[in-house]
Amino acid sequence: MRLLKKVLVLGTSFTLRSLHGLWVRPAVPILAVCVLAACNGNKPGATTQVAAKVNREEISLHQVNYFLQRQPGLAPDEVDAAGRQTLDTLIDQEVAVQAAIEQRIDRDPVVLQAIEAARRELIARAYAERLAQSVQAPSPAEVKEYYDSRPALFAKRRLYTLVDTAVVATPAQQKSIQALLPGTRHAADVAVLLRQAGLRFGTRHSTLGAEALPLQAVEAIAALREGQSLLVGGPRDAHIFTIVDTEPAPLTEEQARASIEGFLAGERKRQLVQQQIKTLRSAARIEYRGRFAELVQATGQPPTQTAQSSQASRVPAATPALNAVSLRASASAPSLK
Repeated sequence: MRLLKKVLVLGTSFTLRSLHGLWVRPAVPILAVCVLAACNGNKPGATTQVAAKVNREEISLHQVNYFLQRQPGLAPDEVDAAGRQTLDTLIDQEVAVQAAIEQRIDRDPVVLQAIEAARRELIARAYAERLAQSVQAPSPAEVKEYYDSRPALFAKRRLYTLVDTAVVATPAQQKSIQALLPGTRHAADVAVLLRQAGLRFGTRHSTLGAEALPLQAVEAIAALREGQSLLVGGPRDAHIFTIVDTEPAPLTEEQARASIEGFLAGERKRQLVQQQIKTLRSAARIEYRGRFAELVQATGQPPTQTAQSSQASRVPAATPALNAVSLRASASAPSLK
């Protein structure tokens, strides 16, 4: 039953926070957690560690505090309200779990598979988090070097009003599109070009800072004028960014310091985890079977590398997703036409 609760927690969209970030673990101040644990300390019968009882099952203060610790920026005077909201969500979850167990849903093969997948994910992520704790924070000199080397992100930063066109296209098709983009003058021209090529695409209008753009394209986008477009491609799809308007929005080194420190530390953690996983894979005896063995023979590389190449086609933001051991897909893209 406990494992089923964990699966429901991981999949919920309530106020509870599951393990979305590998390196950033927001925490409420310890004082706030202590306040909740002792909020009834002067009342009769308040020594219990039980927050609520649902039929025969108990919800403990430890369970409530576990999720409160994962709510960023929670002030001590907000703990009571947040605690009540969290407890109400846990109660909703508990009645759902009890109903699921009564219907023997917890015995369903799909649910059991999800429980095992969640367990493996949590353990692997915990390993990566602990490994990353050894990474040292970047020095002031490293922060300054990064700031000076990325003017389009900082000293010459801009806000871009643009049209992001996501298109399903092979590398060859992308090459043909790229050759025709200089002849376009706005997003409507790009849409006409894609329709003529018979390609599926979707558009999204956005106003973004440079830091929200694909890192590898920031400098190139900064050089575009209004109406010009840039294609950022991958193995199976691409994004075409068309500039509508720009506005200067520079950041000083001091303003950017925290973001740069977080980015550099995150990169080091990601690289450390990737290198350790690579070392572990090299030391492990791995035998591919069935169609996966055939795939290795056909491509000359393991299925994981093929999958990573496919994921690399997604447009990453300037701040990397540090999720080296997670199998979850959390990319969002414009809807396709």
